[in-house]
Order: sequence, then structure tokens, then C-alpha cells
Amino acid sequence: MIVALIVIVIVGTISAGGLDAVIDNTKEIPGFLNMFGIATPMVGEDGAQLVTGGAPVFGTAGKYSFISIISTFAWGLGYFGMPQVLLRFMAIRKEKELTNSRRIATVWVLISLTVAVFIGIMGRSLYPTDLVNASQAENVFILLSTNLLPPLLAGFIMAGILAATISSSDSYLLIAASALAKNIYQGIVKKDANDKKVMIITRVTLIAITLVAILIALDDDSVIFQLVSFAWAGFGATFGPLMLFSLFWKRINRPGAIAGMLGGGCMVFVWKLLVRPLGGAWNVYELLPAFLFSCLLIVIVSLITAPPSAEMQEEFDAVKAGPTAAE
Repeated sequence: MIVALIVIVIVGTISAGGLDAVIDNTKEIPGFLNMFGIATPMVGEDGAQLVTGGAPVFGTAGKYSFISIISTFAWGLGYFGMPQVLLRFMAIRKEKELTNSRRIATVWVLISLTVAVFIGIMGRSLYPTDLVNASQAENVFILLSTNLLPPLLAGFIMAGILAATISSSDSYLLIAASALAKNIYQGIVKKDANDKKVMIITRVTLIAITLVAILIALDDDSVIFQLVSFAWAGFGATFGPLMLFSLFWKRINRPGAIAGMLGGGCMVFVWKLLVRPLGGAWNVYELLPAFLFSCLLIVIVSLITAPPSAEMQEEFDAVKAGPTAAE
């Protein structure tokens, strides 16, 4: 993925006439490089950006509101509930490896996000009239690869997209399938189910999820970013607060955990579909209110119900004290 991103940046920058040319083109977009401003593309009835004289049309620069800033910061809350992130922590072999993992992850995020943003800016400079709506804009990496590189090399570069997709999707698929097959089917519906039946349910679940994903992908107007944003909020609000309270508050119990997960997950749908369309101060990213609502439910339900067993609380204190005390 790193190689794919860097190759496209280098080749694209050269094709665009150099770094100065890319920056100068970006400066012509009102509000784009303003810390507290935002570009406002002029769009038609079909949602596509208007193009005049071979150039996309922008209105006067808008203001990056306080709600937008809060919503952007709220994205960070999602990491606490992401399956692919939690699985990596569960798979760690030694505590000392966390230091190197933190460094590698930080470097990777700096490189990937910086380069990814620059690819978008560069794509706007090279192909200003080919990226006129949200769904087309998400194909900028593919557009640059196929137009600027030989077919064989473009194939290898675009494999980086698949690598990024698979690295997250495999975790989602495995967790969804195992949750339905093990936790719901074998844990609740049919507790005496053997491994063969559980495997069948797992495979059926994987196929069903794949078919739904294909149907969504067939929609030309679907925007991957919006789908990811909604899924990110769902995972973050459902599992994030539970993970944090489980690690730092020994009073949390089973009813509180269940209430937090159900409340956080449901609030994401309620806020996204019913509250956020109201606009104004309500137009905040659904992850933030759902995350806070989940935290509130965990605390209230845990306090009004029986506390965890004394043995569980002792184990919590031992783990919190460190490896030596736990032993």
C-alpha cells in the first residue's frame, strides 16, 4: 500500500508539472487551503459539479463550523470499537511489542493519510472535469493509475487498493459471521449445535454479507465514504464505550454492558436518520452523541443493578496493578 501511494504521488506530480503547479492549482479553489474555510463546489440538479470552460465551478469560500470541527474530532472515538484494531491487540504476543506497534502505526498513518489527501489534490489538478461528483471522486486513484502508468504496472499499483480493503473487510466478515454462528445460533438458538452446523451457518452468513455488499457496489450513486462513515459510527458507538469502561471501571457489569451496546448501536441509526436531517446544531456526526449515550447507559444501568462478583473485581484490581501482582 505504501509503495502504491508513493508511486502515484511521484508520477502524478511529474505529470501535473511539478509540486508548484499542483499547489498553484489548489490555491485557485476558494477556501480550500484556509484552515477555517471550506470549498463550496457549485452543483447542478443531478448533484454533479458544474463545469464552465473546461474548469469546475466553485462558489465563495464557506466557513468550517464548530459542528464540523467537533464531528471531525469525533472520528477518533471510533478506533476504540473497531474489530480490525481490537483483533491486533488481541493477537499481540508480548507487551513490549506494543511500543514498536505504536511507532509503526503512527508512521503509517502519517504517510498514508498525507499521501492520500495529496493524491486527491493532484487528481483535481490533472483531471478537473472527470471528478464532478462524490462517487467519481472516489475513483481518483484508479483514474491516475490507468492513465499515467503502463497496464501491467497499473495492475500492481491498484492491488494496493485491494490490500487496503481486504485488511479491514476480513476482520468485519469474520466477526459478523462468528457472532451470528457462535454467539447467536449456538449460544442462544441451538445450544447443542455441533461444529459442522456452526460452520454451515458461518458460511451462509459470509455469502449473505457478500451478496449485500455486491448489491450496494452496483449502485453507481453510492458513496463509499458515506457507507464507511456510518459503519465506523456503528462499531465505535456499540463497542468503543464498552471496551473503555471494561478496562478502566471495575463497577461495570453484564446488564450495563448489554445496555451500552444496544443503546449506542440504536442511537447511531436514530441520530443519522431522524435527528441529523434537522440540520443546524443537530448536524453533528452520529458517532459522538451515540458514543456519549452508550457511556451514559453503561454507567446508569451498572449502578442500578448488582455489581460484579467479588472475584471479578479482585481480578480487575490484580490486572490493573500489573503482571507481577496478577501472578
